[in-house]
Amino acid sequence: RTVFKGRLSNDVLVAVKVPNNFKATGEEFINEVGSICRIHHVNVTQLDFVQMEIKELLFMSTCQMNHWRSLSLQPESCSPTWENLRDIAIGIAKGIEYLHQGCDQQILHFNIKPHNILLDLNFNPKISDSGLAKLCSKEQSAISMTAARGTMGYIAPEVLSRNFGKV
Repeated sequence: RTVFKGRLSNDVLVAVKVPNNFKATGEEFINEVGSICRIHHVNVTQLDFVQMEIKELLFMSTCQMNHWRSLSLQPESCSPTWENLRDIAIGIAKGIEYLHQGCDQQILHFNIKPHNILLDLNFNPKISDSGLAKLCSKEQSAISMTAARGTMGYIAPEVLSRNFGKV
Protein backbone atom coordinates (compact mmCIF):
# COMPACT_ATOMS: atom_id res chain seq x y z
CA ARG A 1 0.00 0.00 0.00
CA THR A 2 1.18 3.51 -0.77
CA VAL A 3 0.07 6.51 1.32
CA PHE A 4 0.17 10.10 0.08
CA LYS A 5 -0.33 13.29 2.06
CA GLY A 6 -2.55 15.81 0.32
CA ARG A 7 -4.38 19.06 0.81
CA LEU A 8 -7.89 19.79 -0.47
CA SER A 9 -8.86 23.13 -2.01
CA ASN A 10 -10.28 24.21 1.39
CA ASP A 11 -6.85 23.56 3.04
CA VAL A 12 -7.96 20.35 4.79
CA LEU A 13 -5.09 17.86 5.09
CA VAL A 14 -5.84 14.34 3.85
CA ALA A 15 -4.16 10.95 3.71
CA VAL A 16 -4.76 9.10 0.44
CA LYS A 17 -4.09 5.34 0.47
CA VAL A 18 -3.65 3.27 -2.66
CA PRO A 19 -3.77 -0.47 -1.81
CA ASN A 20 -1.41 -2.84 -3.62
CA ASN A 21 -2.89 -5.72 -5.63
CA PHE A 22 -6.47 -4.45 -5.41
CA LYS A 23 -9.06 -6.87 -6.74
CA ALA A 24 -12.65 -5.62 -6.57
CA THR A 25 -15.21 -8.38 -6.01
CA GLY A 26 -18.48 -6.61 -6.68
CA GLU A 27 -21.43 -5.94 -4.42
CA GLU A 28 -19.96 -7.56 -1.28
CA PHE A 29 -16.90 -5.30 -1.49
CA ILE A 30 -19.04 -2.19 -1.96
CA ASN A 31 -21.15 -3.18 1.07
CA GLU A 32 -18.00 -3.59 3.18
CA VAL A 33 -16.63 -0.19 2.11
CA GLY A 34 -20.04 1.35 2.88
CA SER A 35 -19.98 -0.12 6.39
CA ILE A 36 -16.44 1.12 7.02
CA CYS A 37 -17.43 4.62 5.78
CA ARG A 38 -20.15 4.75 8.46
CA ILE A 39 -17.68 4.36 11.35
CA HIS A 40 -17.91 7.32 13.74
CA HIS A 41 -15.90 6.99 16.97
CA VAL A 42 -13.45 9.29 18.71
CA ASN A 43 -10.78 6.54 18.75
CA VAL A 44 -11.13 5.31 15.15
CA THR A 45 -10.07 7.23 12.03
CA GLN A 46 -12.95 7.94 9.70
CA LEU A 47 -12.86 7.01 6.04
CA ASP A 48 -14.23 10.05 4.24
CA PHE A 49 -13.98 9.18 0.58
CA VAL A 50 -13.50 6.15 -1.64
CA GLN A 51 -12.83 6.33 -5.37
CA MET A 52 -13.00 3.12 -7.34
CA GLU A 53 -11.87 2.99 -10.94
CA ILE A 54 -11.51 -0.08 -13.15
CA LYS A 55 -7.98 -0.89 -11.95
CA GLU A 56 -7.48 1.50 -9.09
CA LEU A 57 -8.90 2.11 -5.63
CA LEU A 58 -8.25 5.20 -3.49
CA PHE A 59 -9.18 5.65 0.19
CA MET A 60 -9.07 9.16 1.64
CA SER A 61 -9.22 10.18 5.30
CA THR A 62 -9.07 13.73 6.56
CA CYS A 63 -6.32 14.50 9.06
CA GLN A 64 -8.56 16.12 11.64
CA MET A 65 -5.62 17.70 13.42
CA ASN A 66 -2.44 19.05 11.92
CA HIS A 67 -0.09 16.99 14.08
CA TRP A 68 -0.85 13.27 13.91
CA ARG A 69 1.97 10.86 14.58
CA SER A 70 2.21 7.11 14.75
CA LEU A 71 2.54 5.47 18.17
CA SER A 72 5.60 3.64 16.80
CA LEU A 73 7.40 6.88 15.82
CA GLN A 74 7.55 8.71 19.14
CA PRO A 75 10.69 10.84 19.60
CA GLU A 76 12.23 10.69 23.07
CA SER A 77 11.66 14.44 23.53
CA CYS A 78 7.89 13.95 23.67
CA SER A 79 7.64 10.70 25.59
CA PRO A 80 4.21 10.04 27.07
CA THR A 81 3.81 9.76 30.84
CA TRP A 82 2.47 6.60 32.50
CA GLU A 83 -0.91 8.31 32.69
CA ASN A 84 -0.73 9.07 28.95
CA LEU A 85 0.13 5.42 28.25
CA ARG A 86 -2.84 4.27 30.35
CA ASP A 87 -5.16 6.66 28.50
CA ILE A 88 -3.75 5.53 25.13
CA ALA A 89 -4.41 1.87 26.04
CA ILE A 90 -7.94 2.70 27.21
CA GLY A 91 -8.64 4.70 24.03
CA ILE A 92 -7.40 1.85 21.83
CA ALA A 93 -9.56 -0.62 23.78
CA LYS A 94 -12.61 1.66 23.39
CA GLY A 95 -11.98 1.90 19.64
CA ILE A 96 -11.68 -1.89 19.31
CA GLU A 97 -14.81 -2.39 21.42
CA TYR A 98 -16.68 0.00 19.11
CA LEU A 99 -15.50 -1.89 16.02
CA HIS A 100 -16.51 -5.23 17.54
CA GLN A 101 -19.79 -4.25 19.22
CA GLY A 102 -20.85 -0.70 18.34
CA CYS A 103 -21.32 -0.96 14.58
CA ASP A 104 -24.17 -2.53 12.58
CA GLN A 105 -21.75 -5.35 11.75
CA GLN A 106 -18.71 -6.45 13.73
CA ILE A 107 -15.54 -5.10 12.16
CA LEU A 108 -12.45 -7.21 12.88
CA HIS A 109 -9.38 -5.05 12.21
CA PHE A 110 -6.70 -7.79 11.95
CA ASN A 111 -3.79 -5.34 11.98
CA ILE A 112 -3.67 -3.54 15.35
CA LYS A 113 -0.05 -2.52 15.90
CA PRO A 114 1.76 0.67 16.99
CA HIS A 115 2.22 1.83 13.37
CA ASN A 116 -1.58 1.83 12.93
CA ILE A 117 -2.33 3.88 16.06
CA LEU A 118 -2.24 7.63 15.43
CA LEU A 119 -1.82 10.12 18.28
CA ASP A 120 -2.66 13.80 18.40
CA LEU A 121 -0.62 16.34 20.39
CA ASN A 122 -2.51 15.35 23.56
CA PHE A 123 -1.77 11.63 23.02
CA ASN A 124 -5.38 10.81 22.11
CA PRO A 125 -5.27 7.58 20.03
CA LYS A 126 -7.09 6.77 16.80
CA ILE A 127 -7.05 3.32 15.21
CA SER A 128 -6.19 3.64 11.52
CA ASP A 129 -5.67 1.48 8.45
CA SER A 130 -8.62 -0.88 8.34
CA GLY A 131 -7.51 -2.24 4.97
CA LEU A 132 -7.42 -5.83 6.26
CA ALA A 133 -10.70 -5.56 8.18
CA LYS A 134 -13.30 -8.29 7.94
CA LEU A 135 -17.00 -7.63 8.49
CA CYS A 136 -19.10 -10.21 10.35
CA SER A 137 -22.70 -10.22 11.49
CA LYS A 138 -23.15 -9.82 15.25
CA GLU A 139 -24.85 -13.23 15.37
CA GLN A 140 -21.75 -15.02 14.05
CA SER A 141 -19.93 -16.89 16.81
CA ALA A 142 -17.07 -18.09 14.57
CA ILE A 143 -15.37 -16.75 11.48
CA SER A 144 -13.60 -18.49 8.64
CA MET A 145 -10.18 -17.28 7.59
CA THR A 146 -8.93 -18.55 4.26
CA ALA A 147 -5.57 -16.76 4.47
CA ALA A 148 -3.41 -15.12 7.11
CA ARG A 149 -4.05 -11.43 7.66
CA GLY A 150 -2.20 -8.73 9.53
CA THR A 151 1.37 -8.34 10.68
CA MET A 152 3.69 -11.25 9.92
CA GLY A 153 4.98 -12.93 13.05
CA TYR A 154 1.98 -12.03 15.20
CA ILE A 155 -1.27 -13.84 15.69
CA ALA A 156 -3.84 -12.79 18.26
CA PRO A 157 -4.14 -15.31 21.12
CA GLU A 158 -7.89 -15.69 20.59
CA VAL A 159 -7.30 -16.65 16.94
CA LEU A 160 -4.68 -19.22 17.91
CA SER A 161 -6.82 -20.72 20.70
CA ARG A 162 -10.05 -20.34 18.70
CA ASN A 163 -11.62 -18.85 21.83
CA PHE A 164 -13.54 -15.76 20.74
CA GLY A 165 -15.35 -14.31 23.73
CA LYS A 166 -17.22 -11.06 24.13
CA VAL A 167 -15.22 -7.85 24.15
